[in-house]
Amino acid sequence: MNGIGGTVVQQSELAGRVALVTGAGQGIGEAVTRALVARGARVAALDRTPDGIKDLEAEFGSDTVTAHTADVADATAVEAVVDEVERTLGPLAILVNVAGVLRTSPVIDITDEEWNRTFAVNSTGVFHTSRAAARRMSERRSGCIVTVGSNAAGVPRTSMAAYAASKAAATMFTKCLGLELARSGVRCNVVSPGSTDTAMQRGLWADEEAPRRVIEGDPASYRVGIPLGRIADPADVADAVTFLVSDRARHITMHDLYVDGGATLRA
Repeated sequence: MNGIGGTVVQQSELAGRVALVTGAGQGIGEAVTRALVARGARVAALDRTPDGIKDLEAEFGSDTVTAHTADVADATAVEAVVDEVERTLGPLAILVNVAGVLRTSPVIDITDEEWNRTFAVNSTGVFHTSRAAARRMSERRSGCIVTVGSNAAGVPRTSMAAYAASKAAATMFTKCLGLELARSGVRCNVVSPGSTDTAMQRGLWADEEAPRRVIEGDPASYRVGIPLGRIADPADVADAVTFLVSDRARHITMHDLYVDGGATLRA
């Protein structure tokens, strides 16, 4: 058992529900997959590369986790995966959009390929998966969609214009979708992490002092630190996601939950 906000979460909380998690092969996506499984869900783990998701399938067994290799930027591939999931596992009750890419560069140096790929995954990919899920969920008048965005969507970051803009687009898309689907009972929310200990985050660290600078802040890049004094663990983000897809959040939709230790000083 685990706890969020003093509420004991039973292992059976999501029992019988089918979830699709994109970017499930590592980092936050893997943590979300594990958290959903721990609460009783059957998870279709989707990633562009098979290694991580195949490991999850082998660890939990194909009755609990199934691996699906596809690029969320490919609409046809996404539809095929969702069709297969519903045919083999059952009606999709939960979608968690985690798949994302980060390419850092000053705007004047960003290539067209870098810009286009960032939006293809971080924004258009969310559109592809959410559209496929929403069509089915709205007909059944039940379901939850959570998009993992970023606190960079709400605060300018140097050398992160493509990433921040793509996450801002995904955030607003998810809120608009939530408004359109509200009358059908389908809820759509966003979880916006700050610095989280993942391969993506570690790829930004040039030396051993980098984590300290993240926590303390960097005036040279106009970036404040993390008031709580720690970098998030992927499980911190996964706990927020699992709360939002649970019945404990049944009256929450179009919400953007920041999980950043206070780094954005958000009102």
